[in-house]
Amino acid sequence: MARIVGEVMTRDVVEAHRETSFKDVVRLLDRHRVSGLPVVDEDDKVIGVISQTDLLRHRAGRTGTTAPSPARRLRMLPSGRPARWAGSVRAAWTARSARALRSSARAAGRLAAGAYPATAGELMSTPAVTIHPEQRIADAARVMERHGVDRLPVVDEEDRLIGIATRSDLLRVFLRTDDAIRREVRGEVLPRTLGPSAAGVSVSVADGMVTLRGSLEHEHGGDLALAIRLTYRVDGVIGVVNRLTVPAGSGPVPGP
Repeated sequence: MARIVGEVMTRDVVEAHRETSFKDVVRLLDRHRVSGLPVVDEDDKVIGVISQTDLLRHRAGRTGTTAPSPARRLRMLPSGRPARWAGSVRAAWTARSARALRSSARAAGRLAAGAYPATAGELMSTPAVTIHPEQRIADAARVMERHGVDRLPVVDEEDRLIGIATRSDLLRVFLRTDDAIRREVRGEVLPRTLGPSAAGVSVSVADGMVTLRGSLEHEHGGDLALAIRLTYRVDGVIGVVNRLTVPAGSGPVPGP
């Protein structure tokens, strides 16, 4: 059935510590060809994440360039726009953009004071967004999308780092062949949800799109809604087309 994060995560994690220097972080990213890495404390607990974006923001801060504030950006909008339009622009700021602006403001303050961040502990983004290995890949994808991140440190029940999941790791799930998807739907999902009626259902898969065809006897129809829902959750499935029929008077056939 649906695969979990622990099955696809990378276990050999490149990590930094709070005291890791700016240059050493750059070397780690370059040597291991990654765009970001978790920062851990002495107990291997994740305390933040540092990315190429954080490093570039640091360099921008040293040259005295900082991101415009939301108020300044609104002043830069074309004149004549209605207030409602400007308000919608303000509402469109994501949490990620807000964090970036706050970090830029902190960098500007350190620049004015003559102190530049030199360690991972000062450069990292906090708090770190993490996930547990037993969570479903679909859940991890939603967390990434919600927080606007490209990687998730994977932690155990004590929040210690045990792996990392990237967008590439999650996308590999969708490289499953159509035949592998069809075998799982045909051999596992339908018998479990439709019982004897599964024998009357044909399954075809094209580029991850599953089509169910056939006729179900109402008294032995099983749970069709559950069958469609679990088919959609099979790894590699991008959609389900329901072409199943039931005898007249048995009620409508649920959609996906």
